[in-house]
Amino acid sequence: MEIAPILRGQTVQNRVREVGINPNYWYPATWASELKPSQVLPVVIWNSAIALYRSQDGQVHAIEDACPHKGVALHKGKVTGENLACPYHGWEFNGNGICTNIPYFPKDQKLPCAKARSYAVREKYNIVWIFPGAVEDSEKVELPSVPEYDDPNWLAIPIPGEFKAHFSICNENTMDVFHGYLHENLQGWFDPQLLSLKASEESVFAQYRVSYQGWMTKFFGFSEQGNEVTTRTVTIKYNYPHYHSSLEGMSSLYLMRQPVGAQLTKSFSLLFIKIRLPQWFVKPLQKPITKIIWRFILKSFLDQDTEMIESEQRNYLANPQRRYVEINPAIIALQRVIVGQYEKFVQQSKKLSNGNNGNYASSTARMNSNLTSS
Repeated sequence: MEIAPILRGQTVQNRVREVGINPNYWYPATWASELKPSQVLPVVIWNSAIALYRSQDGQVHAIEDACPHKGVALHKGKVTGENLACPYHGWEFNGNGICTNIPYFPKDQKLPCAKARSYAVREKYNIVWIFPGAVEDSEKVELPSVPEYDDPNWLAIPIPGEFKAHFSICNENTMDVFHGYLHENLQGWFDPQLLSLKASEESVFAQYRVSYQGWMTKFFGFSEQGNEVTTRTVTIKYNYPHYHSSLEGMSSLYLMRQPVGAQLTKSFSLLFIKIRLPQWFVKPLQKPITKIIWRFILKSFLDQDTEMIESEQRNYLANPQRRYVEINPAIIALQRVIVGQYEKFVQQSKKLSNGNNGNYASSTARMNSNLTSS
């Protein structure tokens, strides 16, 4: 559906600050390079504690971070072959969450029916992904496509982020190109104009015209002369629950959100840029170059965004009844998608609870139960 890109006052519905997630999508859990063989990491995706571990043969598994025996956190245990052993009594669970060994149990005696919930997990783009919904549904949903990842013409810069805020606030920051005002001391963009806007049940597509000027403009290849004003078109596509934005083929940003809880969101982003230097020079220095760009250029932008995002969250919590006015129709469209996807999940859960899959419906509904009111 095409929406007129007209700026006019609209009242923000605070319900968007309370909704949970639709778990039937892939969410990032950690950078794959940070999960070594025989290592276990605690991960939380929308209030669900998960023990993520890499077996000794390199395979990644994700199971509920609570032992079915005593409820002890499994991430404090250790990897034994393909299994994860509980730190309390040594009960071992495989990647499907099934108990496969109890060290003090008689060998000829049948093991008790003890099972931790397991999650579908994939590894791609140096990111470990978890599907919080039913494992059998994960095959129907694709991971975000990142074609630049294997293209040697692009330099990939990983960008970690952590915000003490609801994921909707973080998402609005990404869609809101008008906040370039915040970054003016960093030679960010200016004079933004919303050109076009489209929305569907699960996506928002927006194009903005923005201007740049300064040495950073030349560094990133936006202009041959940094002292001149250069106007470019930024394209932003939000496919629930992740983003992709591009700048006329000169840069490409993939922003993947990990909603930890109602007041904490993590991001796993990949920025691709084209450095105008020969490949023989860039390739061996890729890691130090990306670290320099991240530390001395990009982090300053993120720090400013983080301050505003967390301020917005604090003020919302101080007065949830306060009403706000938004003039960007792209933000309103984004909010409708976020609320709509959650309501879609709630309706699906109700149907499942009335059918034959009540256990799964109940467990996933509990994941969101404390955030259903507005």
